[in-house]
Amino acid sequence: MISINHAKALRIGGVGLAASAVLLAGSGVAMAEEAVPFDTQVKFIFNTLNFLVMGFLVMWMAAGFAMLEAGMVRSKNVSMQLTKNIALYSLAGIMFWLVGYNLMYSGVDGGFFGTPGPVSIPDPAEEAKGLAKEGATMYAAASDWFFQMVFCATTASIVSGTVAERVKLIPFLIFTILLTGVIYPIVGSWEWGGGWLDAKFGFSDFAGSTLVHSTGGWAALAGALVIGARKGKYGPDGSVHPLPGSNMALVTLGTFILWLGWFGFNGGSQLAMDSAENVSAIARIFVNTNLAAAAGAVTALVLALIIYRKVDITLVMNGALAGLVSITAEPLAPSVPLSLFIGAVGGVIVIVFVPLLDKLRIDDVVGAIPVHLIAGIWGTMIVPASNGDATFFGQFVGVVAVGVFTFVVSLIVWLALKAIIGVRVSEEEELMGLDAAEIGVEAYPEFGKGSQAI
Repeated sequence: MISINHAKALRIGGVGLAASAVLLAGSGVAMAEEAVPFDTQVKFIFNTLNFLVMGFLVMWMAAGFAMLEAGMVRSKNVSMQLTKNIALYSLAGIMFWLVGYNLMYSGVDGGFFGTPGPVSIPDPAEEAKGLAKEGATMYAAASDWFFQMVFCATTASIVSGTVAERVKLIPFLIFTILLTGVIYPIVGSWEWGGGWLDAKFGFSDFAGSTLVHSTGGWAALAGALVIGARKGKYGPDGSVHPLPGSNMALVTLGTFILWLGWFGFNGGSQLAMDSAENVSAIARIFVNTNLAAAAGAVTALVLALIIYRKVDITLVMNGALAGLVSITAEPLAPSVPLSLFIGAVGGVIVIVFVPLLDKLRIDDVVGAIPVHLIAGIWGTMIVPASNGDATFFGQFVGVVAVGVFTFVVSLIVWLALKAIIGVRVSEEEELMGLDAAEIGVEAYPEFGKGSQAI
């Protein structure tokens, strides 16, 4: 087995937490190995705590996606969406342990991918003793794996919402296995694993506007094209027929859960909490992240009011999410005004691209393609405006490379699944609802057969 070795953790380091050390000493905390310098142990503890706390915030985003999707689909398909979300999170964890992590981080060395294989979690006592060695990693290896795994699961969640209400469960889960075990880890290795985009082009994506969100968006776009639109969504005369979601309260809850989880997504990507500078950086990331989301929501609200004379709540919430995706590529370097601008453009993207997709007859149930794909591209391309180490050319190369690879491979996988086992339910099953046709448990049984006509 191959041990965890996270190349992205190069940012870890800095001034020791002397004040925290005094507090810990005063509390009588027992240390794993007396030979290990106390300051080293404190750094190890705080960095590990950072990964774990930020990681479970990102894990909580799985609930956000589940609630948002459950509210955006019609009542006859809610159980299906919930099933897909808990299944994809579980499969992502298994695949990222079995193949994905080491494919992403082990032995990439400026290349295109690492060495696949199961992750070996070190013995806690041995890991603690190893802190005495020169060059020891200043965090628990298992904490890093957990933090990276929840990012992987997020990528799959993006696909789930786009292809909702007409995709079969089994082919979707097969695609999830390949996305989380192979596609996402390869893309991630190109920068976070020290691969060719990082080594040759200086591509910069702090927390994953492209590596996570656009990757999920490209995979979702390929799926939407292969599977096709829901029955009744588009008329033969080019008209668009709204298919309203079942529960806007769940959509709102899901949005706020995602907003909360994003603090872990962006803040945790600082990768260290072992110095005053790193803690200050995390605080600044929280502020920029929050304001970008707020700017995206307000911009979408104002534009919807101007254009449609009414405020569509789904556009406002997607505006907030697009603002979050936009700031994810560089949440630390921008000033507050620039963060507001980056998030506001995310809101504009939602207002422009949601109706554009309908004109192109691309059925995206939750609006994931504008939010994650287009806003992810925007957020990545604007990085050089605040980060002098990045270049527009390097960012462009990264966006194109990730887009071409992810879309082409995803398209091939979706087409193969369509040819071999089929990816779409029958017209009768779609009318009936996927809860009854594929799951067997209706989310709202009190509505009975009346829900099938929705």
